[in-house]
Amino acid sequence: MYNPVQVDKAIQAIGVLFRSDGVSNMNYMRLLKLLYIADRETLSETGRTIVGGTVIAMERGPVLEEIYDLIRGRHKDMPLWDQYFQKRNYNLEMGGHPDVKKLSKYQIAKLQEVAERHKDDDEWSLVNITHQFPEWQRNNPGQSSKPISLHDILDALGMTSQEEEIAADLKHVAEMKGLLERTAL
Repeated sequence: MYNPVQVDKAIQAIGVLFRSDGVSNMNYMRLLKLLYIADRETLSETGRTIVGGTVIAMERGPVLEEIYDLIRGRHKDMPLWDQYFQKRNYNLEMGGHPDVKKLSKYQIAKLQEVAERHKDDDEWSLVNITHQFPEWQRNNPGQSSKPISLHDILDALGMTSQEEEIAADLKHVAEMKGLLERTAL
């Protein structure tokens, strides 16, 4: 169980990465890798993620599944996504400029730091970097894809002793999100 993706927060996080790189379009594989690295490091440092959601192992490394679905135009929140981003071939173009109100100062700084650290890494360098992550190696799908469990990620980060606490926190967040969505209907 991962914390559910808040698409509006994910849009803001992606906006931070675009602004950090000083671009209005970015190779979406690069974007997916930067976002995963930032989420993974935030989980390691805080026990929570920035974007969250299910992580899948793909041939070219780990990916936040719902973000990939948004990029491919296969998500229930496409109307919100389309206000800010459009896919053009292998690039994602940012049209609108999302604010950062849902992101903490720590999360913004983490996204900026990851973007800065990898400013000279293209998408293929980032694929090679994420192929070194133990959670991907353990779940290497070949030319297919498969989910990466929270356990495998926490094990790779040396955090299995905190797994029960983190899983309970993520379950609570998911329940709260579900409750908020039901009351909004």
